[in-house]
Amino acid sequence: MIVDPATLAVLEWVAAGLGLVNIALLIFRSAWNFLFAILSVAIYVFIFFESRLYAESGLQVFYILANVWGWLLWRRAGGGDARVPVRWLDWPSRVVWLTVTAALSLNLGWVMHRYTNAAMPFADSAIAGASVAAQLLLGFRRIENWVVWIAVDVAAVLLYINRGLYPTAGLYGGMLVMSIVGLKEWVEAERRGAGV
Repeated sequence: MIVDPATLAVLEWVAAGLGLVNIALLIFRSAWNFLFAILSVAIYVFIFFESRLYAESGLQVFYILANVWGWLLWRRAGGGDARVPVRWLDWPSRVVWLTVTAALSLNLGWVMHRYTNAAMPFADSAIAGASVAAQLLLGFRRIENWVVWIAVDVAAVLLYINRGLYPTAGLYGGMLVMSIVGLKEWVEAERRGAGV
């Protein structure tokens, strides 16, 4: 361990708090969610690496880049101080997203299993692969991002409890509830015509 357990625990609580602020702002379609996301995931890079969840650690680096990209997209979509518009994917696009996500997850799991000492390579990689898909869908402001996040949150809570990352499991439990609220809010926004 590079970081002592007490410092790691404090960092985990800080990252979890920043993550909750991020999701709260995201529910209401505020572009400012990305700032809090970037800060949270930057801390999680170290937390997950120290916990031997290498796919999750690498995923956080992706999140930093994806959140910068998402922030730029949302600002262009009118999300400076206003709520951005949202919409659904069509069915062919959903099938493509699902297929690519499954392939990415399985292949990453095999690589982690074969070439690292990852604690739970296939579970870790499934969460990572689905999280990549959800984050990209979020950047494109597609409502399906919430459905994927709900699945990710359920799996992540179980994984983090298994690894003893209780504040992070709590964060993902809170994010599960917030994802359900976010899905409801975005569906209603799309129905009101704010999503077009």
